[in-house]
Amino acid sequence: MDAIVVPIACHPGIVASDDIDAGRQCKFSSGSSEFTCGHHRQFPSGHSRRGHRLPTFRVHASIIPLEVTRDAKKESLTYDLPKFDNTTHNRVDLVVVGSGPAGLAVAKQVSEAGVSVCCIDPAPQGIWPNNYGVWVDEFEAMDLLDCLDTTWSSAVVYLDDKKKKYLKRPYGRVDRRRLKAKMMEGCINNGVKFHQAKVLNVIHEDDHSLVVCSDGLTIKSNVVLDATGFSRCLVEYEKPYNPGYQMAYGFVAEVDEHPFDIDKMVFMDWRDSHLHEDSVLKSNNDKLPTFLYAMPFSSNRIFLEETSLVARPGVPFEEIQKRMVQRLKYLDINVKSIEEVEKCVIPMGGPLPVMPQRVVGIGGTAAMVHPSTGYMVARTLAAAPIVASAIVERLGSNQSDPMSLSARVWKDLWPIERKRQREFFCFGMDVLLSLDLHGTRRFFDAFFDLEPYQWHGFLSSRLYLPELLIFGLSLFGNASNTARLEIMAKGTPPLVRMIRNLSSMRN
Repeated sequence: MDAIVVPIACHPGIVASDDIDAGRQCKFSSGSSEFTCGHHRQFPSGHSRRGHRLPTFRVHASIIPLEVTRDAKKESLTYDLPKFDNTTHNRVDLVVVGSGPAGLAVAKQVSEAGVSVCCIDPAPQGIWPNNYGVWVDEFEAMDLLDCLDTTWSSAVVYLDDKKKKYLKRPYGRVDRRRLKAKMMEGCINNGVKFHQAKVLNVIHEDDHSLVVCSDGLTIKSNVVLDATGFSRCLVEYEKPYNPGYQMAYGFVAEVDEHPFDIDKMVFMDWRDSHLHEDSVLKSNNDKLPTFLYAMPFSSNRIFLEETSLVARPGVPFEEIQKRMVQRLKYLDINVKSIEEVEKCVIPMGGPLPVMPQRVVGIGGTAAMVHPSTGYMVARTLAAAPIVASAIVERLGSNQSDPMSLSARVWKDLWPIERKRQREFFCFGMDVLLSLDLHGTRRFFDAFFDLEPYQWHGFLSSRLYLPELLIFGLSLFGNASNTARLEIMAKGTPPLVRMIRNLSSMRN
């Protein structure tokens, strides 16, 4: 659960905005940016939430009184960006489409090696609207601790009114302005050029690609990197797309007071006492549960988010909002004002992109969101050096044609070990999809009783298949008898599917 703002995309049954119809020309955003695609394939888009992200737009929930809501200001950096000049640059080595965390990270690292890079984005200096939440150790490993504006020494999980788990793992909120500035400064210092426009299309020739922009400019490039999020306009997928969906409704608010310890972030609150007086909401929650995710910044300022971990189809927003309102009433949280309202949709699981293909992807467009948790930002930032290294190495080889270069990048981004890992995570998602509220509570009761390196590693994508098999056996051993029976009954079909998929994989 890393990023906290993810908007809605064009998808059958999900309306992104009044003037956008599923299957027609649509607009989508990546970080602060908006792109247009005329051949959108009716897939949801966005930037994964937990640390993590999707295309976004902001909405005012009708359920929250408008008088307490104020529009979030669109912030931007003010650098004198070096602009791409087509008259002096006939061709560049790499075009990065999107100036979100993933795109800028790759642009910065590739340009360090002297590779010419152009980043295309309609608003390259816009501050990302998402509130990213990450585990502190993940950012520490990447030397990004200075990009956290708030940290909590630990987290708490409420399973029910009687049972809670304390997680001794520091959590933090990303300072979006600082992280973007740090990446932009690195890009500028390394000579990255910027072009403010939308990308309409990419045309592949034998030895180069042509990136067609909305302002009429066409940029010739050796490699094109799609870092636009989940919209997947440039990266191709062939298999049917039927993911699970993490849905969330949240806001940053000023309140009179709240009952949470400001030294601990609330990772999950599965309590449902607030729904006991509404039989319909309680029944719905029993079947498709939601939990509270909260970041208390002070005694009267807090980020609150009601979240459906994963469901297929996603839990309707109106339902999630109603549950949130009941929870706030029960907790006696009086909202004085709301800084920003966020609606989030995160596709989880689903197929991998076609590999290889000429366009290279990273982040949401490359299916890098954790299928069981929705986490992505730290994983994506950690993968940026891998993508950058592969691009630089192949560009330095005079014998590397565009297709073989892209094939190498895809192979390094998705080696067989990562594919097997993702298959296990998809198995975990399928198990979670089958659980009701009580089964979900039993699952996480066992999950957070595991050794820290196991649940840390699972959430942070650090465990690979041999370790994940041990993880699964340990989880089963920790589970109650009721949970074991439930896992065997509901987990057997996805287990068989996982084994079949793993056996079909080849290096």
